[in-house]
Amino acid sequence: MKTRTTKSGFQIDRGTVLGILIALGGIGVGLVVEGGKLEQILQPTAALIVFGGTLGAVMVQFPLSVVMQAFVQLKNVFFGAEPEPDALIQSLLRYAYKARKEGLLSLDSELSKIQDPFLRESLMLAIDGANTEDLRKMMELQLDYRAEKDERVAKVFEAAAGFSPTVGILGAVLGLIQVMQHLQNINEVGRGIAVAFVATIYGVGAANLLFLPWSGKLKIRLRERQVIEEMTLEAVLAIAEGVNPRALELQLVGYLPAAKRPAMEPVGSPTVVPPKAAAGGSR
Repeated sequence: MKTRTTKSGFQIDRGTVLGILIALGGIGVGLVVEGGKLEQILQPTAALIVFGGTLGAVMVQFPLSVVMQAFVQLKNVFFGAEPEPDALIQSLLRYAYKARKEGLLSLDSELSKIQDPFLRESLMLAIDGANTEDLRKMMELQLDYRAEKDERVAKVFEAAAGFSPTVGILGAVLGLIQVMQHLQNINEVGRGIAVAFVATIYGVGAANLLFLPWSGKLKIRLRERQVIEEMTLEAVLAIAEGVNPRALELQLVGYLPAAKRPAMEPVGSPTVVPPKAAAGGSR
């Protein structure tokens, strides 16, 4: 299990949380083993320089709306389960069976029950009689636009990973300037130099332990959602074209993990799908 459900309904990504804890723990233990103290690397001033300077540089490069969206999407790094397409597939197969038996217009009553906006919109266009080729173009255009928009969010953290080490060096130089002003007190020089280089640790550590992994995780989440939406679009097009539900099942079952494929129920009647899955096909 990679996720854990909280009381509020969120799914905590254990891989993300454990990864950060292991990385920070390994660095902290290594410091202590070498005779150091954790207090030596806990410098609020260095953190302010690194994270403040990095945030400012990112805001210069990206529009403010994109930066704000990046902070909103950050929750998907720490929360969110892997897509479970089996319930969605069961709903799509039920729609296919109903459309083949009662006609495509019979699905109009299902639209109000569908929670997934992409599925609802694409199915509504099919019911309204949109040409399958035009339907594909419209929905693929929507997918491309959303993918480009989400890709910019991941690039925010990539840019932060590029800025933070440099800002860390800037913080170290600022610290050394302060040290050079107190050369008459040799006892303070060594301690001042050590403190100055903490900013470099923060810059390099934030880039490689936080920003780059966050960017990579967001890209994975984006691709998972894209695959589900591509599957949904292909299923709706097949329903609109009147493809046999059995053939559609063989096509959609390939999206399931191998361990779950045997659990798929045959599409023999509308009662095959549990009411909960049929209610919206949400992911």
